[in-house]
Amino acid sequence: MKKTFILLFLAAITLSSCSNDGPQGPQGPQGPAGADGLIGSTFEKTVNFQYLQDVGLHSVIVDIPNSIEVFPSDAVLVYRLEIAQDNNGNDIDTWSMLPQNFFLNEGTFQYVFNHSDVDVELLIDGNFDLSNLDSGFTQGQTFRFVVIPSDAVQASNIDFTDMGAVMDALNNYKTK
Repeated sequence: MKKTFILLFLAAITLSSCSNDGPQGPQGPQGPAGADGLIGSTFEKTVNFQYLQDVGLHSVIVDIPNSIEVFPSDAVLVYRLEIAQDNNGNDIDTWSMLPQNFFLNEGTFQYVFNHSDVDVELLIDGNFDLSNLDSGFTQGQTFRFVVIPSDAVQASNIDFTDMGAVMDALNNYKTK
């Protein structure tokens, strides 16, 4: 009985000495940085369209690089490069979101696209015979592809017609 009393007494003292009434100790060291997740991806490709006689339009397929993971639910945006000049006559890159329409004397044509999770098909479609479309529209065309996860699209009100706004939104989303 005496041993039991001593054990209970020691247990009570041990348990009661564990309190947080004392001063707080110094903050511990910063933990290691977490790995950055890949939220959105961008790549560029310069292409030459091929005229498809049987369907009467120009087409080219661009493979999405293996380093970029695209899920079937993700959004892919496509922008076409156009070189413009600033007020000093210097060339500057400007990007126009697809679809992009052009109005010629012969009629109207537009750059459009469709995509899967492995490639993007770029098309030039129009309401006139495109077999003689000027090569300035079909050869050496540069496009920028922006892959956006579907949860990023649903979480914000991004102006997708403004590539700068899209890139800013992706950077902000990445840091959340």
